[in-house]
Amino acid sequence: MSREKYRVILEVVEVRGYCAAGYKPGDRIIIDGFYIDPTNNNKKICIHALTGMATLLSLMLHGYSAKDLGIGDRDNEGYLQCPDPGKPYTRGGTVVFKLKRIGKP
Repeated sequence: MSREKYRVILEVVEVRGYCAAGYKPGDRIIIDGFYIDPTNNNKKICIHALTGMATLLSLMLHGYSAKDLGIGDRDNEGYLQCPDPGKPYTRGGTVVFKLKRIGKP
């Protein structure tokens, strides 16, 4: 398996509770290799969500299978969520993201 850097689209599929970053289903963040693509993103980047998925996102960017990582049923598509548990523990909520690898940058 090649360990070249790929492109991954993070798409919001569900918001449970209140998202302080204002994410809504359908919002997308594009990661191109090691970089967040500023020209193709329609929302600000939440540092809590990004750091919560950084390890597994990095592995997907290097060609590892989402299925083998335990985050999905397909090689190129997996799911992760923001680490904020939401009410009654915090004032926020959690956001579920679909990670879709779409090929080499």
